[in-house]
Amino acid sequence: MKARSPRRGGFGVWGIGAVACVACCAGPILAVLGGLSVAGVLSSLFIGVGGLAIALVAAVGFIAVRRGRRPHSTTDAGPVPVELSKRPI
Repeated sequence: MKARSPRRGGFGVWGIGAVACVACCAGPILAVLGGLSVAGVLSSLFIGVGGLAIALVAAVGFIAVRRGRRPHSTTDAGPVPVELSKRPI
């Protein structure tokens, strides 16, 4: 049988490769994550401003409709006779 070589201390080939990969890819990965964050913030602001604009238009329409439907009474505000009868079936 062949004797095993003694284990070397340190990273070894795989460890050095992993460190090189992290050093090389960390920048682009962080840039993508940062871009996603900026895009998320911008889309949230865009959707929020759009929602506020829609709410403003709805509120203006609601107020305009309510003002148009106010009852304008032309009768006296005095007592009114009411006839009590049986409820129709």
